[in-house]
Amino acid sequence: MSALTDRFGRVHNYLRISVTDRCNLRCLYCMPEEGMQFEPAENLLTYDQIAEVVRAGASLGISKLRITGGEPLVRPGLADLVKQLSAIPGINDISLTTNGILLADQAEALREAGVNRVNISLDTLDPARFKFIARRGDLQRVLKGIEAAAKVGFAPIKLNCVLLKGVNEDEIAAFLRMAYEQPLHVRFIEYMPIGHADDNWRNHYLPLTRVLEIAQENGLNVAQIDDVKGNGPSDDYRIEGGKGSFGLIHPISDHFCKRCNRLRLTADGHIHPCLYWVDELNVKPALGDPAKLLELFGRAMDLKPQNHEMAAKLANESLSHEPTSRRMSQIGG
Repeated sequence: MSALTDRFGRVHNYLRISVTDRCNLRCLYCMPEEGMQFEPAENLLTYDQIAEVVRAGASLGISKLRITGGEPLVRPGLADLVKQLSAIPGINDISLTTNGILLADQAEALREAGVNRVNISLDTLDPARFKFIARRGDLQRVLKGIEAAAKVGFAPIKLNCVLLKGVNEDEIAAFLRMAYEQPLHVRFIEYMPIGHADDNWRNHYLPLTRVLEIAQENGLNVAQIDDVKGNGPSDDYRIEGGKGSFGLIHPISDHFCKRCNRLRLTADGHIHPCLYWVDELNVKPALGDPAKLLELFGRAMDLKPQNHEMAAKLANESLSHEPTSRRMSQIGG
């Protein structure tokens, strides 16, 4: 097998690796405030085991990695893992998704270890609202993390803003100004029903057409672009005369499954072919046997569905498959 190609002709070269299901925040769209059952440390893949899985994937064409969580920076020694992964032949891009709380202290070490780019969660620019959405933490620490990311040379720096109807939609214009005034890439993301397709999701879901409406209402001239590195599923735009850019990630209102190129490796050692569906493959029995690991990647391609059907869930239509009960923090965003 020279490339990871699924039944629908999609070639997969991208692996998202969750290193922990724990987080120092409790964002309302990601996990409940109380009652989460976290994996014991002994159940998590070790860094050496993660590297073993990545070596198998790299031999099949995986070239891009993203380190996720939970919050990946709460796991000790993350830079050591990055060093291991960056040394694997075929791996040419390593990025990180973080809430930014601990980034200021670790940015330099991560950059030196081999992280090229960072995505930083930032759902609001208001300190009080930050406490409401994240349920803990300090907005100023996130802003310092963004400053540190720029200082050490991460590029591009992407800010992930999950839009929530009735919560932060009134800040769309402020985020667009940020994308105009600063060399940042602001990505607006639709609220997804991962592990909790309940009334809270339905009540707070907001289609991203609203972002373009706000841009028009504010007299902004925007043009679609395709030069944002690692844009993945994002439809990207630049405001005329602006220093930065913004993107729309709309998995529900206009899903991008037809160009999906990613797999996920959970912190407890499962290959997850599709974020929304229940299917996953345990890698632990295959560790130490490269042939079995290669076989697992092939089986993941066979399990990969054509699309995730989140829009059907929003419309209360029947689904063709079983959604996962895992929360986003347990799979890896």
